[in-house]
Amino acid sequence: MPSLQSSFPLYKIIKFQIFFINLINFLSFSSSFSCPPFTSKLSFPFSSSLGFGHPSFQIHCSHPNSFIFINNFNFSIFEHQTNSLLISLNQSNPISIHHTHYLLYNSPFKVSHSSCSKLPVLKHHLKQPNCSFCSWEHEQMLVIIQIEWNEHHHDSYFGKCPTCQDQKGICGFNSTDPSKPFLCRPRISSPWILGDKPNRIVILCTIGTVSCLILLIIIRMLVIRCKGMKSMVVEEDPTALFLHRHCSVHLLPPVFTFEELESSTNMFDSRRKIGDGGFGSVFLGQLYDGRIVAVKVLHRNPAASMKAFCNEILILASIDHPNLVKLHGYCSDPRGLLLVYDYVSNGTLADHLHGSKSLLKRGSLTWQVRVEVALQTAMALEYLHFKVEPAIVHRDITSSNIFVEKDMNIKVGDFGLSRLLIFSDTSSASSSSSSFVCTGPQGTPGYLDPEYHHSFRLTEKSDVYSFGVILFELISGMKAVDLSRAKQEIALVDLVVGKIQVGLLHQVLDPALIVEGESTGAIDAIAELAFQCVAADKDDRPNTKEIVTELKRIKNRTRGCHTSNVVAPELFKV
Repeated sequence: MPSLQSSFPLYKIIKFQIFFINLINFLSFSSSFSCPPFTSKLSFPFSSSLGFGHPSFQIHCSHPNSFIFINNFNFSIFEHQTNSLLISLNQSNPISIHHTHYLLYNSPFKVSHSSCSKLPVLKHHLKQPNCSFCSWEHEQMLVIIQIEWNEHHHDSYFGKCPTCQDQKGICGFNSTDPSKPFLCRPRISSPWILGDKPNRIVILCTIGTVSCLILLIIIRMLVIRCKGMKSMVVEEDPTALFLHRHCSVHLLPPVFTFEELESSTNMFDSRRKIGDGGFGSVFLGQLYDGRIVAVKVLHRNPAASMKAFCNEILILASIDHPNLVKLHGYCSDPRGLLLVYDYVSNGTLADHLHGSKSLLKRGSLTWQVRVEVALQTAMALEYLHFKVEPAIVHRDITSSNIFVEKDMNIKVGDFGLSRLLIFSDTSSASSSSSSFVCTGPQGTPGYLDPEYHHSFRLTEKSDVYSFGVILFELISGMKAVDLSRAKQEIALVDLVVGKIQVGLLHQVLDPALIVEGESTGAIDAIAELAFQCVAADKDDRPNTKEIVTELKRIKNRTRGCHTSNVVAPELFKV
């Protein structure tokens, strides 16, 4: 569609119409002033006419109180003094008193601290209609504050207006330009318009009416021409509304445009695809600032994708741990839902154990590295279960979701299935071991807690079960599920537990560990811990605090220990 500036006469007509209407409003307002609480005619920086005065001091006159917009928030004005206003955020938009400075951010105004303590505060307690992701009560209130400004502060409008006034001009700005540059408008003698020549007012009114009709016709034509284009529909993104309803704005990660992420991945080039998951494909991207990131493009399944998308943003926005992936931002666009993460360049634990990097595991996945991987994974889960309120259950702890860095440190990712453990009054009153959230079983076959699968009761012990499977993978080098194995051994848990129960753990050990000649005691200890983690009854499983303590003990025991390569796990004989 051609721009308005491509049609020069039309562009000039529209600019003239806007200026003329503003001028009529300005002059007519001057002739019959009524703008409480101002007791005299508005003067710079204030104005009630668009294009005049300071753009941040536009007053909307009404009774009993006029109002002013600051950062798109509507404030009623109760009192005007020299360089200060007494204002209140309208009751239709309650806001926490702690956000007062946020409302005035990047504006010429600041809170007048000398009088804040004297002002009344009316509290209102409101609760979110849907608090499934909130563990706290949002307290909101109506605040009356006094704001002030400094005309001597560096500001192009305050700086240029005195010169304009000396030249008998009217201080204003170009309202049609997004940057709203300062304009010194020529002063038009009001008697010429408002004096004893009524025919001139008739002419001005006629021109204004015709101009408005022409403008309405042009707008109507543009709307018809652009009908069906989503870019012309002015409504807030429903994803953004959902996220803002469940999380403070300042906690949410940055928002990227679709074009930015499309460009960063070279139009989602298939050669840049670095992975596929249950909810989307992952591409290698380079942001405008040079950062290398992983960009996940969620599959086009509106209901499931949107739920996983919002869930992952809300979870990752509230956590910070060195062994958890960091979310750098997101994009919600009709063309796709995208998440931007840390790029971990050394593949996944599954790649090192079973995939493209498995041939090199003898050099990279030494026993000490495997114990460290287990410990870091357990520490990440301990953080989610005990250091975050409310606790978070990952629900999809697999070797494919453990990302390995160059130095063989790990980061746990993919929080699309994660859940907050927000208990009902009944369950929270009971012991923690019996507290649960009822939800449909979701996860990866081979790692899914069978008790959760049968009872639909989700607890942090479901993550402990999945972690036990990871430990079995680390000591055996085998996949969690392998259809090429015998029917009763397809699941790795069934295979290894069966061997442990008859004292034959050495038959399922990773040959790479046997060649290294690792300590039988350390391997036995890891196997025993895994055996406890996959216990059929969740109450028989250790929690992640106990797991971390045990793994640290095993790690200290492992250092410098290279003895026999014969494994005889006496602990597990029946």
